[in-house]
Formats: sequence, structure tokens, C-alpha cells
Amino acid sequence: MAKNLFRSTALVIATLSLFATALTAPARADDNPPRKILTGWIPYYSMKTALPDALNNADLVREVMPFWYTLKFDGKAKAPYVADLYAPANPSVPISEPLTAMRNAGLSIIPTITDGTSKLVLAGLLKNPTSRTQVVNAIMNLVRTNNYDGIDLDFEGFAFVDGNSTWAGTAPSWVALVKELSAALRAEKKLLSVSTPYVLNPTGAQKGYFVYAWAAIAPYIDKLRIMTYDYSVSKVGPIGPITWTERTVQYAVSIMPASKVYVGVPGYGRDWVTAVTGVCPANVINTVKAGAKAATFVMRDAAALAATYGAVPTYNEQFGEMTFSYQKVYNGTTATGLSTSCTASRTAWYQDARSWALRADLVTKYRIGGITAWTFGMEEPFAMEAIRTVAKSVAPDQVTLTAAIDKNVVDYGNPITVNALITIKDKSAVAGVPVRIEGKSQGDSTWRLLATATSGIDGKIEKAVIVGKSTAIRVASDATWERTEGLSPEFPVSVNRLLVVSAPATVKSAAPITITGNIRPRLAGSSVTLERLVGKEWKAAGTAVLTDAQGNFTISLSGYPRGVIPFRVTVAADSLWNVVSSPTFNIIIR
Repeated sequence: MAKNLFRSTALVIATLSLFATALTAPARADDNPPRKILTGWIPYYSMKTALPDALNNADLVREVMPFWYTLKFDGKAKAPYVADLYAPANPSVPISEPLTAMRNAGLSIIPTITDGTSKLVLAGLLKNPTSRTQVVNAIMNLVRTNNYDGIDLDFEGFAFVDGNSTWAGTAPSWVALVKELSAALRAEKKLLSVSTPYVLNPTGAQKGYFVYAWAAIAPYIDKLRIMTYDYSVSKVGPIGPITWTERTVQYAVSIMPASKVYVGVPGYGRDWVTAVTGVCPANVINTVKAGAKAATFVMRDAAALAATYGAVPTYNEQFGEMTFSYQKVYNGTTATGLSTSCTASRTAWYQDARSWALRADLVTKYRIGGITAWTFGMEEPFAMEAIRTVAKSVAPDQVTLTAAIDKNVVDYGNPITVNALITIKDKSAVAGVPVRIEGKSQGDSTWRLLATATSGIDGKIEKAVIVGKSTAIRVASDATWERTEGLSPEFPVSVNRLLVVSAPATVKSAAPITITGNIRPRLAGSSVTLERLVGKEWKAAGTAVLTDAQGNFTISLSGYPRGVIPFRVTVAADSLWNVVSSPTFNIIIR
């Protein structure tokens, strides 16, 4: 596959200043920000070009897939583990530096894990429930350690190493892995992406790499990245013809939400030898011959390669790709030291800016999630601008969500009223937008749903909401194809707990006094104190008591001499609740 083409020597990242330069590039001030339709891989061996490219085009990119990890099997420990490919290739730049750069650019980070095991090893691990869970645990440990936003599985060994006779047996195990890993990731609000070769409708003559069982895994994945390249490898031809690409997209969107689907676009081309005349020198005789493995080049070098040999690339309308042919002379010596020369006829295919734009149009046609570049940094500059043009043409309306609440302090059990207005850039109100009213209290790591509502014809929302404790309130709407997400400012709401007190109106002198009550919400362990007004100062009357599991309390006092005594009950503040005191009540001691 293409992902193995450029792994010769790992490039070392220059310095962190490289990342800083990318991040401080001039921001685009377009009136119509593009839809973020581009994702792509950042390989460990080409950080110097791939990372700045992703950062400098962050207006197009929502997420990136660092290509940094591979799954291995430790034969001695009899356990799978995830091997780090980044650190050995980039010893002078800690992994924290590119991660910080990506996060500062607002990119979600979903690293890719490849299959680094030998033939049939991973398939065997997945068939066994115990070792399958070990695979899941190894992946989850990686996600937790680095706080990644999810994980991308690129297990190509099933397709290209194990052999298609194993696919029927491997597919159920693969589905079981996806299901188990999905449950673990979703429990921690993380995403699961899978990257696979193409699959076609099983009712057709061509089925593609059906081992990846798209229909079966569809409910459990969040992203499907289709490797719509490597159509031609051993024989001369297009890298990923547009009609073939569209067929696999059509099947994908028929079995899962289109928003999950991403089309792969290659940033590389291939260059085949089609014929040779003469006798080639010994140093190239095995590679410069008809039928030999094609050479590869990156898109940004294609024009220079063609110009070097006087070739003029032409665009093939049928395949939606560029191609050119040329002749190259190889001079040298034979194995016996004699001078020799040969002329090779060569043909190259690759995708350019026009090709990428054509595939980006599939995003519009099928409303899929986007396109995925293998890899960032390979493309010519015009290709990225072509994507930007398409992305701007389908840019969603920018939503403005304003909100307000009628009060910032409320007693427990009483509602607050949330009002909101949804408009777009031209100030037009938007009707029929579902919104979430969310709350987040001290100690919460995520926002919780309090209520839902839908904007009316005037774009307005009015909703009464009861909150059980002091919290921050916000209103949010999800992104759709037509609109961006909306998010209001946060509003703090302080909730006072209710305090109910039952005390006798009169008590005989010297008789014991019992005062009872409860707090709401009903919580155990809250400190309750009875206070007596002495002059102008409240002083504790007796020792504090704690509420029981039902929020109830009982305060017992020794007898008092005759008189009228003002009392109140106070519940101490804690991390969630403010101090609350009852109204003053009088007990007549007769």
C-alpha cells in the first residue's frame, strides 16, 4: 500500500521553532470560512513537511491522524503491545511538542495504529477473546496516556499479507474487535476511526476487500477512511480512478451515515517502465525493466519530473488524473566492466489539484464527512487551494447563539427560565433548530444535559429548567450540513438548598427542647447548627449535628429559664452549597 512507500529514512524534525513558525502564519480573514472537509496523516518519518502543512491549513482541517504507532506481539510475554515509531525517528523533539502544536491549532488528534505483526498473528489474536481484550487494553492505554481524541485502526495485514482465503474467518473476529474497542472508547467519550482498502456492494461481481465488513462495523465506528488509491500497482494505470472511487463511496453511504465516510486522496504518483532498448548498466538492470516495481514520487515534484525529460502532463478525463510518458537513458557499465547504455520508456500517473478538487466534489454530492490525504506535505500548493475553493463553496452558515437566564440565584426546586436566539451571519433568525441546555458544576469533567428545545419561527427558545445544584448553564446546537454548531456564553447559577425547621412554639421552663428539620436536596453529612440571638450577635446554642441519609436532623437542648428566645438554624457551606440559615423563630419558655 501507499503507506509503505516512503519509509526509507526517517526525517528528523528541525526544531520546535518549525512548529511555532507554522502556528504564527498569517490567519486567513475570509468572509466565508471554509467547511472543514480535509483530514490527513502525519507520518513519523516526514514530520518536517507534514506537520507544518497541516498547521498552516488548519482552516480546512478538523482532525489529523499522526502515523506514529504499530501493534506488535511480544512472544516472550505472550501479549500484544503498541510500539512507538515516533520517538526513535525524532529523538531530538519530544512527542509533547508536536502534540502541543496540533492542539494549539485546534486540531483533534486521532493517531493511527498499523498492524506490525507477522502473517496471521493479528488474526489469531482477535479470534481469542482473551487476547482480543489485551489488544483493546493496549490501545486504550495509549489513548489515555496521551489524552488522544480517539484512535484510527489501519490493519492492512488482513488484506495484503494473510491472503484472501482467510477473510471469511477473520471478518467476525475483526468485527468483534471493533465492537469491543468502540464500547471502551465511547465510555470515555473518544472516537473510533478505521482506515481500510475499498469495499464494494457485495451483490456485485466485484466485492473488494470484504474482510473489513463495513456493514457489520458501521454502528460501532465514528469514521471510515477509504484508501481509494493503489488501484494500479503492478501494471501501468491511474492511482485511483474517479469512477472506481465513487462506486465505493456509494456503497459506504448506503450502509452507514454519510457523515462517517472519508475519501482517501493520494499525494504521490507512480512511474513505471514500459519498455527497454539496449543493455542497462549493472546497477539498474534489475529495476529498469518492463514489469519492474514502479518508482514513486510526490505530487509536488511531478511537474519538475516531467519538465526534466521534456514531457507535458495531460489530464485524463475518464480517470480524473494526470499522466505523462518520457524516455530516460541510463549509462554505465555491465557486471564485467564494459560500457553500456539503455533507454527506458516510462509512464507516470498521479493526481493533481484538479484531481483532488474532483474528489472533494464527492463531499458535496454525497454529503460525506470529507477527504483524507495520504499524506500532508506531499501535495502541490495548488492542490490545497483547490480543496479550499471547494470547501468555501459548501461552507455552512455561521450560527450565532445568544442566550440569557432570568435569575442567577434560585432556591432548590424552583426553575430558572432560559431564553435563546439563533441567527446566522446576515442576522436572519433560524427556525427548527434543536438545542441542548447543558450544565456543568464544580468537579464535573463534562457538560450534562438538562433539557432540550427547538427554536421557533422567530429563532427563539424559552425553556424553564430546574437545576439541582449550583452550576454553569449554556445552550448548544449541533453542526449540520447547512449550519455550524452554535454555543452560547456560560451563565453561573447559584442554587440555595431548602431548609425546613420544626420547633415548638412554647416549652415549660427547664424542660428539654427538641428541634427537628431537613434539608433539600436530601444529603447526608451536612453540618447543622442551632444559633441563639444574644443581643445583636448570633451564637451557637449547643453543638453542631450532621444530617442523616435522608437529610434529616435533630437538635436537643437542655431546659431554659422563662422568657422569649430567638433562634435560627444554619447549615454550613461546603464545596457545592452556600451557607443557608432559616428565618428567625421564637420559642416561649413559660
